[in-house]
Amino acid sequence: MTEPEPEAEPKADGGSSKATGPVTEMDQSSSAADYRPAAADDGPTGRFWSGRRTPAALVAVVVLGAAGLLLYDVAAVRADRPAMQWRRSLADHLAEWRLDEVGVLAVSAAVALLGLVLVAVALTPGLRALLTMRTGRAGVRAALDREAAALVLRDRAMEVSGVQSVRVKMRRSKASVRARSHFRPLDEVRADLDTALGAGLKELGLARPPALAVQVGRPSARKK
Repeated sequence: MTEPEPEAEPKADGGSSKATGPVTEMDQSSSAADYRPAAADDGPTGRFWSGRRTPAALVAVVVLGAAGLLLYDVAAVRADRPAMQWRRSLADHLAEWRLDEVGVLAVSAAVALLGLVLVAVALTPGLRALLTMRTGRAGVRAALDREAAALVLRDRAMEVSGVQSVRVKMRRSKASVRARSHFRPLDEVRADLDTALGAGLKELGLARPPALAVQVGRPSARKK
């Protein structure tokens, strides 16, 4: 008497199969989605501005020291006293140098670049690691760290069935998610990730929700 052959285990896609032969290496496959959630109307919600106390203090000390030294030397000359040695040497060097010399052009370019950097620092808010949140109340402001937001999205992505690993890169205007799925069709996993991560972005309560780009790949299997 022979025993009946055991039935094949059902597949994830509804079919059936039996494990036969060695596992071969699979090609890398991926699918991506890109959309931008609508921002909620919560009034003006600007970015947080950095105090930049250290650069401002350094610039103030340098400018104040140079201006005070120059003012003291000019007042000494007006009082019929000889000018300081550094100013006489500087005046002699400036009288000998020409405007087309390499040293003069290099110093001028460095000073101009430093001025542009200071202007950019003064006109930009800084604190790029903070994402402004909605509060719903006037006079109340809140922010969320980008690393914390990326960690929340990673946890939401790991809850999706079929996801093996996730990498989230959070920017101010875009959240890039790269996931690996070890079973289930990639399109289904990507669709579930779109839904879960879209809901996660809404739950973060950001004033300007970033665009979401999801990419799902299949890890390659080694031969046995």
